[in-house]
Amino acid sequence: MTALAHAALEQLTDLLGNRCLTDQESAERYGVDWTKVWAPAPSAVVLPESADEVQQIVEIANEHGLHLVPSGGRTGLSAGAVAANGEVVVAFDRMNKVLAFNEFDRAVTVQPGVITQQLQEFAEDKGLFYPVDFASAGSSQIGGNIGTNAGGIKVIRYGMTRDWITGLKVVTGKGDLLDLNKGLIKNATGYDFRHLFIGSEGTLGFVVEATVKLTRQPKDLTALVLGAPGFREVMKILHAFQQDIDLTAFEFFSDKAMAHVLHHGVPKPFDTECPFYCLLEFEQLSEQVGEQAMAIFEKCVEEGWVLDGVMSQSLQQLDQLWQLRERISESIAPHTPYKNDISVSIAQVPDFVEDVDTVVQDAYPDFEIVWFGHIGDGNMHLNILKPADLPKEDFFAKCNNVSKWVFEIVQKYNGSISAEHGVGMTKKPYLEYSRSPEEIACMKAVKQVFDPNNIMNPGKLFDV
Repeated sequence: MTALAHAALEQLTDLLGNRCLTDQESAERYGVDWTKVWAPAPSAVVLPESADEVQQIVEIANEHGLHLVPSGGRTGLSAGAVAANGEVVVAFDRMNKVLAFNEFDRAVTVQPGVITQQLQEFAEDKGLFYPVDFASAGSSQIGGNIGTNAGGIKVIRYGMTRDWITGLKVVTGKGDLLDLNKGLIKNATGYDFRHLFIGSEGTLGFVVEATVKLTRQPKDLTALVLGAPGFREVMKILHAFQQDIDLTAFEFFSDKAMAHVLHHGVPKPFDTECPFYCLLEFEQLSEQVGEQAMAIFEKCVEEGWVLDGVMSQSLQQLDQLWQLRERISESIAPHTPYKNDISVSIAQVPDFVEDVDTVVQDAYPDFEIVWFGHIGDGNMHLNILKPADLPKEDFFAKCNNVSKWVFEIVQKYNGSISAEHGVGMTKKPYLEYSRSPEEIACMKAVKQVFDPNNIMNPGKLFDV
């Protein structure tokens, strides 16, 4: 460690005491996310408890040329929170308080370390609802959700994290504390910097406080699981239901995904085996809505778009049907899946999936492809499972070829290489497939304004 680094570490220790950690166990705990590709190698881990402490950490970093990496729930899939090159990890676990609740605005102000599920439960206690939901809600943090503009299973009805943030306090790479939008619903006073920080993956600054709006709780949620003969029929089912019913979710998964989930003990919804399945959810606010859903279902059967289906009749059955979708990731995990989180416009999904299937199967016919995702918003999760007899290193080497082919197809359809998990380090080499050179140049210019010394999460999103 250099004399400069020693001096910086002494200042951080003076500021934070035993909340400045340099042991290997802490490095391995806080310096990684779920990607597990890069080995954690931070020089230190710091756990601030206030915005003022975050500002002082940033000032020390600027003085000594330290690089800072934000760490939330560490559930990311793009290595956006990985510290692999001697950075200082700024972990927000101790900034986990609900600061204020405004019943008239239906808004809650929280620190960035609040767990997503904690916010959901707080809203429920107030008779309200925070609708951004995903599998990692029990461990992901609001700051990380904001940093990646997280989406999840309810986007078709409720939108992304961005749509629920009415105010942000951020500490920029210069050490400035900015209070952005102040929780206002209407504000027409020029640039809304709040939206620059949402989705910026901590490269411009760190969120230290967020004001989040809430909404009413959904009532009488009902789910249908339908089996379809092909992907194009899935799209017709979506269109048929959306014409008359406000859906809260529309998920899809392939027969291969279904097989893995059933193997893990989830009950089969019906006997008919189908190439594709969709799960749709809606509020059955009246008997008429339920009758309308059944009428659409029957029409879909008559048209040949649905081969079989089931509708939940209780909260227990609702949860059971959701298990078919929510347990896919854990059921394929033992097969070392190569994952990709991509999106195109909804109308283009069938052609896109066919193109990807063709390219991958032609090159690697022994690879099993498992599709699932949030078809109602054009977001698909491509999972390629490792053959049992293929060494992991060889498998991932071949998957690097797959990434390039898939992203070329994404570019062809004007889609996104990352629908909801961010760019981080894993997708940084492919950013040009979704963003033009001019856009990337503008991003770098914005980075220079807020973080001129490039101390905030360097090496993520793009290289400066």
